[in-house]
Amino acid sequence: MKVKEFFKNLGLGAGIGIAMIIPGVSGGTIAVLFNVYDKLIGAIGDLRKDLKNSFFFLLPIVSGALIGIAAMFFPLKYAIKYVPIPTILLFAGLMIGSFPKLFNDTRKNGFKLTDIISSVLPFLVVVGLGCISVLGVKGVMPYLEADLSSEMPVWGYFILILIGAVASCALVVPGVSGSLLLLIFGYYQPILDTISALFTDFGHSVLVLALFAVGLVVGFFTIAKLMKFLMKKFPRGTGWAIFGFVLGSIPAIFMTNEFITAPIDSIQIAAGAILCIAGIIAAYTICSLADSKQKPKLLN
Repeated sequence: MKVKEFFKNLGLGAGIGIAMIIPGVSGGTIAVLFNVYDKLIGAIGDLRKDLKNSFFFLLPIVSGALIGIAAMFFPLKYAIKYVPIPTILLFAGLMIGSFPKLFNDTRKNGFKLTDIISSVLPFLVVVGLGCISVLGVKGVMPYLEADLSSEMPVWGYFILILIGAVASCALVVPGVSGSLLLLIFGYYQPILDTISALFTDFGHSVLVLALFAVGLVVGFFTIAKLMKFLMKKFPRGTGWAIFGFVLGSIPAIFMTNEFITAPIDSIQIAAGAILCIAGIIAAYTICSLADSKQKPKLLN
């Protein structure tokens, strides 16, 4: 792998990692928007068959994701806490600006009337998850709150592996937010608190996070295998399904607890509107430049 490509994939991985810790945003969505999703799923699926090439392709992406999470965890945590509207609107703008390219790339594989179902069902799934989040925020269906303290019951440790497997959907299925799923199941804030508790209760925190990570890895590779199979056997339908997942993530990002409960602040709204427009322009420009580089140059 060339040095330039390595650092490019490192940056892509960082973007995926940052998206993973933002409520309502999916790491898989970022992979799709940056046109690296197919390669990512393929590399994961071929890890055993083609270890060398898959490893060196995944290495900078995984490393970048870890760097992105580590570098932006606390800044994003405080940004979402204190300036939620501008932060969420910025990421919404980036997603909206990338959407035309995703639509054009998807329709290249063709379109049939049955593909409407392929798009609508995933869209409804993502929006439905957002609606569940809204019901929790409004108190209609209060969230459970998991106990991840040192006094948690023994079965709670095994549940952590299952929750990790569920959350791994966000790494592989575009549009499905892992943080939103954790929020619905009552594990979002406890997981964040456990990360913060690494400085005060290191042993127990490491155990909890390790078990959660085991679930993530198991679910990640299992779902990636399934997605690779679907993209190979049903490429057109799977493409439109991914389109539906990503489309659903745009309204879903506005259904998060942080956005709904944010105080109405004219300064934040104005800043958010500016950042949203800036995000749309930036993402659209980057996607347009990427498309122009991929087009073959005409011979004189």
